[in-house]
Amino acid sequence: MTIRSGVAPLYGLVLAGGRSRRMQRDKAALDYHGMNQIERTLALLEGRVERAFVSVRAEQRDDPLRARHALIVDTQEDLGPAGGILAAQSSHPHAAWLVLACDLPFLDGRTLDQLIASRAPQRAATAYRSSRDGLPEPLCAIYEPASHAPLAAAAAAGRLCPRKFLIGADTELLDQPEPGALENVNTPEEFQQAAAALHTPRRAAAKQVSVQYYALLREQAGRSNESLQTTAATARELYHELNQRHPFSLPPELLRVAVNAEFAEWSAPLADGDTVVFIPPVAGG
Repeated sequence: MTIRSGVAPLYGLVLAGGRSRRMQRDKAALDYHGMNQIERTLALLEGRVERAFVSVRAEQRDDPLRARHALIVDTQEDLGPAGGILAAQSSHPHAAWLVLACDLPFLDGRTLDQLIASRAPQRAATAYRSSRDGLPEPLCAIYEPASHAPLAAAAAAGRLCPRKFLIGADTELLDQPEPGALENVNTPEEFQQAAAALHTPRRAAAKQVSVQYYALLREQAGRSNESLQTTAATARELYHELNQRHPFSLPPELLRVAVNAEFAEWSAPLADGDTVVFIPPVAGG
């Protein structure tokens, strides 16, 4: 996680205040990954935002599923997701908010990493285009402090749809790196289908890569190079994997990456036999 000078800190908000009428049971309590959806979404936010909260209705504040977490309680009733976003913005007006619905079982770290890396803090919001219709996906999006006043005005006028708000706002729109990652689940039938899809074994192709380290990274890894098998699809995923075994202190945003002796994007795909070099900033002298 990188904090850029002059940029609002990024907080996380898990929207868990819905009534789940179509699902006929609490969507936040559904288990797709060995934990309920609140815990799973908070786990995805960990290390990617400075603080994370769960958005709830007033009558949910003592619910055991929710009460164990840091909460932001709706201050206005029946505003839907817009009410949760507005309550968070009012509670911490200095922060930008990475807002996530709790009914996104296919959401993955790569999707969040690209959203954060592509954040446009000078605009009102940063969001993905829907893979279905190209319209903004409002419940996996970053809302900057500048979005608060126009969102509050829209809600006061009865315009409560966050997607329509983002369509009319100054929104940075991105293409999804993983089509299907933002598919939401609203009915018992969709839950069964999603659970079956997620529990169908999917093998990621393992590949052999060589990694080279320089300067601070070499010191922290305790070596200048290593060869390993990985299922990481991109350089960013590989760096996160290596960060689990080495005490790297530098986030990807402060590094450059080269693949096979050429500078590359963090999202560049990796192939078997690649040589990857992580290059820290060079100190002036």
